[in-house]
Amino acid sequence: MNFVGIDVAKDSMEVMVHESSKRWNFMNDESGLHKLIAKMKRLSPCLIVLEATGGYENTVATGLQCKGFSVAVINPRQIRDFARSIGTLAKTDILDARVIANFAAKIQPPPRILPTEEAKRLGAILMRRRQVVTLLTAEKNRLLQANPAVRERVKKHVTWLKQELSDISKELKQMVQDDPEWKEKDKIIQSVPGVGPILSVTLLADFPELGTLNRKQIAALGGVAPFNRDSGKMRGKRTIWGGRGVVRTATYMAAFAAIRCNPLLTSFFNRLVAAGKPRKVALVACMRKLLCILNAMLKNRTRWACYSPQLVGPCYC
Repeated sequence: MNFVGIDVAKDSMEVMVHESSKRWNFMNDESGLHKLIAKMKRLSPCLIVLEATGGYENTVATGLQCKGFSVAVINPRQIRDFARSIGTLAKTDILDARVIANFAAKIQPPPRILPTEEAKRLGAILMRRRQVVTLLTAEKNRLLQANPAVRERVKKHVTWLKQELSDISKELKQMVQDDPEWKEKDKIIQSVPGVGPILSVTLLADFPELGTLNRKQIAALGGVAPFNRDSGKMRGKRTIWGGRGVVRTATYMAAFAAIRCNPLLTSFFNRLVAAGKPRKVALVACMRKLLCILNAMLKNRTRWACYSPQLVGPCYC
């Protein structure tokens, strides 16, 4: 059984096979990817692990997965912690590739569902929307105290950013409508009171696992699962940690709206607050419940029902 670790940089890829002298270096371009795939076809590895490197690994991972290889993309923090645990403190590209291959063999992480090219395009446009929103907020704040000499320029930029935000939102909506699978999922997701188009598009682009995992896995992957901090007699405070930040942020805003207009989450939130839970803790619990509901709905291909008091509770969670 061959386990392969690949350290991907901006210009090159360092490839290492676990417990083997086989090692290759390829350029991180189309030609290098073809050479890598040819080597992997002859090697037939059972698992290929890459370290996430700010997007440089996306083309490599997608290319390998399209050729039928089992590919896992791992958070760099996990690789670094693993390296320290085995006493590898030095860091070079070759050492990193060897550590990643060792990680693949010892841990054997499950292959991750990688987004399609269309999902990547959707995610890129969604990221640009977040950037425009940040710029628009900053310019509006500057406008409040802008010197008269530059106030008109700032106003023009605010107007342009608003138009750009509108155009991006229309493009995102059109992309979802043009894809039958996304269109169906979008209708299911937005049928939940409190869930709008931004959370729906975020889940479609950045959370392809939704609807395929159980509720505990979805909560952990979405970054809303509370983790224990206990040792001996000490009982630490449970906190959420890890997961996908963009999903957690979008879910926070949706849950904030849902506790006002969704009867199920409103009663759930009020019950937790009445039991003495801090409001922020109750809101995070609503985020987790909302993700679990959406996960079950997509798994069963079922839209939100008009709940009666007798039905609230066991339907989706």
